[in-house]
Amino acid sequence: MNWDQVEGKWKQMKGSVKTKWGKLTDDDLDVINGQREKLVGKLQERYGHSREEAQKNADAWLKTLKQEKEASEKRSADDSHYAGKR
Repeated sequence: MNWDQVEGKWKQMKGSVKTKWGKLTDDDLDVINGQREKLVGKLQERYGHSREEAQKNADAWLKTLKQEKEASEKRSADDSHYAGKR
């Protein structure tokens, strides 16, 4: 998953963002609209992070999403594999 994909799936991702960064308002999420730079700016504004810290946090969140997606896909593949052996 990359930032273009986040932008394309932003409506589905809002819940994850809201859980991670509860200080972001619904209006903030509408403004961010999946764009990394806007997320970084809002993290700076709401949490007082430096630009570098906000960028690291945003990228760490994306990395976590990638890992969760890969783990989910692996579980699905494993489930399909085992279902075929029954």
